[in-house]
Amino acid sequence: MKQFLKMTLATICGVVILSLITGLFFVISLVGMVASDSAATKVKENSVFVLKLSGSVNERSEEGTPFDDFLGLGDTGSMGLDDLIASIRKAKDNDDIKGIYIQGGSAGFDSPATAQQLRDALKDFKTSGKWIVAYANNYSQASYYVATVADKIYLNGQGSVDLRGLGGKSEYYKGLYDKLGIKYQVAKVGKYKSYVESNTLTGMSDYDREQRQAYLGGIWKYWLKEMAEGRKVKADELDKLVNDSLLAFTPAEQLIKSKLVDKVLFPEEIKAEIKNRLKLGKNDEINQLTLSDMLNVKSKQKENGGKIAVYYAYGSIVDSEAMNMLEGGGHCIVGKTVADDLRKLADDDDVKAVVFRVNSGGGSAVASEYIRHAVKLIKAKKPVVVSMGGAAASGGYWISSPANYIIAEPTTITGSIGIFGLIPNVSGLVTDKLGITFDGVKTHQFAGYETELVAGKDTQEIMRQMQNYINRGYQNFLNVVAEGRGLKPEQVNEIGQGRVWLASDALGIKLVDKLGSLDDAVKKAAELAKLQEYHTAAYPAEPGWFEKLMNKEPKGSYLDGQIRELLGDAYLPLMQIRNDLKNNSRMQARMLDDIRVK
Repeated sequence: MKQFLKMTLATICGVVILSLITGLFFVISLVGMVASDSAATKVKENSVFVLKLSGSVNERSEEGTPFDDFLGLGDTGSMGLDDLIASIRKAKDNDDIKGIYIQGGSAGFDSPATAQQLRDALKDFKTSGKWIVAYANNYSQASYYVATVADKIYLNGQGSVDLRGLGGKSEYYKGLYDKLGIKYQVAKVGKYKSYVESNTLTGMSDYDREQRQAYLGGIWKYWLKEMAEGRKVKADELDKLVNDSLLAFTPAEQLIKSKLVDKVLFPEEIKAEIKNRLKLGKNDEINQLTLSDMLNVKSKQKENGGKIAVYYAYGSIVDSEAMNMLEGGGHCIVGKTVADDLRKLADDDDVKAVVFRVNSGGGSAVASEYIRHAVKLIKAKKPVVVSMGGAAASGGYWISSPANYIIAEPTTITGSIGIFGLIPNVSGLVTDKLGITFDGVKTHQFAGYETELVAGKDTQEIMRQMQNYINRGYQNFLNVVAEGRGLKPEQVNEIGQGRVWLASDALGIKLVDKLGSLDDAVKKAAELAKLQEYHTAAYPAEPGWFEKLMNKEPKGSYLDGQIRELLGDAYLPLMQIRNDLKNNSRMQARMLDDIRVK
């Protein structure tokens, strides 16, 4: 017994000592990671900024914590446009950085305008007289568009340039829903308001085809002009080449002949090319700076003069974080949270003007109105300028409309002034096919109308009253835009109807005031605030790594993954039904679909 107690005590002591040692190493590692993360990067002489075009590029970065790899949460591969542009500017201003090496070419962008803004920043970098070269095994279309700003474009001998034009096919689920016994009930205003069509039609409507052709054609025309200028070829010849050839399968020799790339190189040869540009010897090391390194390089911006707040609002507009989870998660614009933030900026005497950076295809009309009112409160006290990112459409335009001035990128998608409500009726499935029936008592005609909408046979009167509700919402939308833009509601209705506009076209119909960048919006805000000297501050502040660690949520579950694999193509429409059944925000101001490009 005495021997047993000794062994037990020894085991307990061993476990305690091991835990203490492990904890000590954890704390030491923690301190090291935090110190490393916060330390300023010292740029060595004759350095090159390596810009990896892989993963996804979004409005702002969604960085993880120092423990993501340790915890198995992995790297999202997401880069923020704000970080990229800031790093490119630092590289331009730093005399020790001689050039930028664009590596890889498979990045996905949240919108065509995001790719355009990155390219514009690289084009501005070249005004310093420094060089840019690009190399990839394969170039996706958007990445190639960005890379055409480079002095030289190199390619792996077995690589490809997947230049194909813009477009694609959408999925329509009505046939599936008919077989399941599900029918979507729609109340909407706006003949171009096509968001509902994937659930109610078997193909694209003429109105949707018209607007898509218009804005995709406009984006391609802009991209084509810039790519042709970058590669020093004629735009019409490049356009014909893309139309007549499947370039993804075209041999590298033909790509060189067509001037799409300059030369075929192996990895060690591109390394030698960069050494040559840096005037290094064969055995010299290349001083490289990654995006993470550049973020820790000290900026030359001085905090002089008045403060201009740049507030970022991007993602779907939702009533609450809970509603965002129903829509699949991701970054979102929570109505009350954003409105509260904007009110604080309105009351902050240190903030002399606000640039409201909007990148959203809309969402809840109620949340949109909440935010719009907060923008008006700012406007009553100080100038507010909207800078539109990839999209500022539907609810995204709603929240933008009260600003003193609206600046959009040339390829921003905007407008989509329209309203809809979309509710699935599952009576054909649950009653006719599964045999589930409903019965009960009520004191008034419309008690329990939610159940009637989704599972009842006779919903005409409820939908009639819902259509009236949507009609009032649309009229309110017209009034909101008319007030903000100095137009009559009748004029807004003519350019409304849910029609999506490219910003270059929206300029002529007074939906935007000027085509330009976020920098242009900041300069305009300073002008309106009569500031000779100014500096910017980004809002909302990025959470620290500890806050991210505490709030870290899993990106799905094993069961969800298994269901997705089992259902295949049926997963998304069935999840759409689930979300629509739980979504209490019946009035939606939302754009037609995702505009991500690769």
